[in-house]
Parts: sequence; C-alpha cells; structure tokens
Amino acid sequence: MSFGAWIGREQAASDRLDEGLATRWLATFDLPRPHPAIMPQGIHFALCTPDAPTAQLGEDGHPARDDSAVSFLPPFPMPRRMWASSTIAFNAPIAIGAVIERTSRIASVSEKEGGSGRLAFVDVEHHTRANGTLSVIETQTLVYREAAAPDAPLSPPPPGEGLFDAAGWDAHRVLTPDPRLLFRYSALTFNTHRIHYDAPYAKDIERYRGLIVHGPLIASLLLQLAASELGANRLCKFRFRGLSPAVAGEPLHLAMRESEERYDLAAFADDGRQVTQASAAL
Repeated sequence: MSFGAWIGREQAASDRLDEGLATRWLATFDLPRPHPAIMPQGIHFALCTPDAPTAQLGEDGHPARDDSAVSFLPPFPMPRRMWASSTIAFNAPIAIGAVIERTSRIASVSEKEGGSGRLAFVDVEHHTRANGTLSVIETQTLVYREAAAPDAPLSPPPPGEGLFDAAGWDAHRVLTPDPRLLFRYSALTFNTHRIHYDAPYAKDIERYRGLIVHGPLIASLLLQLAASELGANRLCKFRFRGLSPAVAGEPLHLAMRESEERYDLAAFADDGRQVTQASAAL
C-alpha cells in the first residue's frame, strides 16, 4: 500500500490556555506563576492535544490509524511509534487566557529498511496561533518501527560504569524523573502511550527496561534550563532529537553551553549515555 496520498492531509484543532491548564503545567515543573501572565516556552505541547474517543485507541494507547479519509496519520503496519525529533520556531509568546488554533499538515512520508527492520517516517507541520497571532511553528518527525521480538534485549542497556562529566558545559542540572512526573505530563498532553505509565506493557511488549520519559518532557526541561540561564521566552529557534531512551527513576543530567551563533543543549543518563541532543538560538 502506498502512503503518498497522506501527504498534504490537514487537521485543525482549537483550545484555550485557561487558568487551570496553566496552573497544572507550572505545578508539574515546580515553576512559579509568571508576571506578566506569559507562559514558558514549551506550553504548546499541552495545547490542542489528541481527543480521540477511548474506543478508538490502539493497543499502545495512541489513536488507531486506518485507510479512511478521517485517519490523519498513515496506517503503517509497524506498530511501535516514537516522537523522534522536532524543529520549533517561537514567533510570539502565549499568554494565559489565549484562544488557541492549530492547523497540522502531513509534510512528508517515507519508508526504509534499518538495522532494526522496517521503518516509516512522517513529518507533521503544526502552526499554532494564540489570539490570532502565529506563535509557534513546529515540524515534528514521527518514526514507526516493527514490533519487538518477545526475547529482544531490554532497551536501554543497564547503566554502565561511566559517569556523566559536566566539564565543558556552562550550565548543568540533574533531576530524577519519577512515575509521578511522567503521569502528570501524560495528563497535561493527553498522551495515552502506555510506555509512559504501564510498566508491564513497556517491558513485555515494547521491550524497554522501565517506564520511558517522554521526548517532549525532556525538551520542556531543556527549555526551562535555557530560560533559567537566558531569561524567559528568549529563544526564537529550538531543535531536539531523541538519541536513546531515558528511564523513569534514574538520574537525568541536563546541560547547556554557548557555541558559535547558538546554544547546545543535551540530556544524559547518569553513566554518560546521551539521551537527547538539542540546539537553540536567541
């Protein structure tokens, strides 16, 4: 089956950044209420979230896909889905109370054979407007993979003997994302992917060593690190890419340094294994 017909398919959603959502986001990250009431960068991840009925969810918790005209994403036969990367342009901040409109478009679809089997890639372009102003443009890359073999080695491997070295980084923060943080972030983003809250499913079906920290959750933490160093809502561009899974309950090192015409950001496991690669510009 060819999935080229999905290129150009669009979807529209609306929302409102009300007081309740703003308060829950800030509480999740232990952040104070901003004055003026402009939310931190990354709040767009919790706006215009998926609203498929529970009866229309797949086994993994994501909305089921089929070949109908209303299925926004292509029905690849590969069941495992991963948010691989995003390129984000921040055009204007988003205030508490703003009316949100988002249009999403399938920009590209491709398939290839990888070392772990067949892979499929989808680029989705999101345009988010707040009170009519184009605030965030994001191109999100999704990757679909084949089912894991029942006896596949658990991923990522157990922590090694190495240690993360903060030398060479201008800023460094360490925290341990636990299941409570993952649950709250799943609730904020209405993300029902079971790898973030269902430990038996994550281990037995997807063959992860534990609950997996959301890619955009790590990105949100890196955005907050940048804000603490550079000031709130200072970034105009931000890119992040997942390199390796981060496991709940294990220390996560967030790091940032200034480089030529940009800032490099990253997340590492305690043994130095890099989890996320990111960059930003003012």
